[in-house]
Amino acid sequence: MFNDFYGFEGKPFQLTPDPSFYYDSSTHHKAMAYLTYGLSQGEGFIIVTGEIGAGKTTLVARLLDELDTNQYVAAKIVTTHLDADDILRMVAAGFGLDIMSKDKAILLNEIEVFLRRNHQKGKRALLIIDEVQNLPIPALEELRMLSNFQEGDRALLQSFLIGQPEFRDKWAFAPELEQLRQRVIATHHLQSMTNDETKEYIQHRLKIVGWKGKPLFTEDSFEVIFQFTNGVPRKLNTLCSRILLFGSIEELDTIDSGVVSNVIEDMERDIASSGPSVKKNGGLYSGNTAQSGQQNISIDSPEIDHLKERIYVLEKYVKIHDETIKSALEILASLMVQNEDQDI
Repeated sequence: MFNDFYGFEGKPFQLTPDPSFYYDSSTHHKAMAYLTYGLSQGEGFIIVTGEIGAGKTTLVARLLDELDTNQYVAAKIVTTHLDADDILRMVAAGFGLDIMSKDKAILLNEIEVFLRRNHQKGKRALLIIDEVQNLPIPALEELRMLSNFQEGDRALLQSFLIGQPEFRDKWAFAPELEQLRQRVIATHHLQSMTNDETKEYIQHRLKIVGWKGKPLFTEDSFEVIFQFTNGVPRKLNTLCSRILLFGSIEELDTIDSGVVSNVIEDMERDIASSGPSVKKNGGLYSGNTAQSGQQNISIDSPEIDHLKERIYVLEKYVKIHDETIKSALEILASLMVQNEDQDI
């Protein structure tokens, strides 16, 4: 709808990852540098983590889009909670191998034959595991075992592990993953974009679809957008799509902070209205509470506003606390790696 009103050639803020919309923020640039470094090394594991919506999948899509298919054969797997045997089936299927009615030994042999055949052709095999935090330790060990396939002094398979922050704790501290840790050659955690990068990100995506200044986003509108999204790409896409929809309905040529605030309020009302019903004097609350004899709950608007404030403050404190813990874990992991290098 807003594409026609604003004259766009496509959807600037679609949620589906599209490598053509990739924005090279400082944190994504570092991540891409590590992935490129990994390709140059041709062995081991590269680990990239990030919060939900941080742009991990788009980053991987960009990498795959730029790979020379004459030099690389790549498989990307998006994991659920797979066991050790299932992950091997997924790897085999990712490389286009037949996996019907085959046990683990046969699968391993066919994967090895596939890798050696491509090595003889001068091609390198790249395995990308997305949502790797879902994998149990036995499945991660199977991936580590695949890295043992070699031809002379060259590894036949290289793996990129992409996941959410909790995976950092798993690979860095689980005793069972000591051998995998020794094969990790680089890691990076995607951070949120800065205020300036958020503005550039929005303008970057708009320009790709033919934006010529309509609508005009004012400086204060970017401030409010950043405060609400904290520079997280997926949140930005969701909010900006709603802003453009609102702008086209109201036939706005300028998007200012007031417009953005109105859209945010609408989104928050949508979220609130999708929750449990709260009614006074005998109405239903959270399903069958009235039928079970529990007292129904009534909350006035001022109380809701007060609760929202309290929750907002608590979320800020939790975020600061979480970032502190993550920084401490990164330092500990770095010290562990340094100690291992000294022992060697």
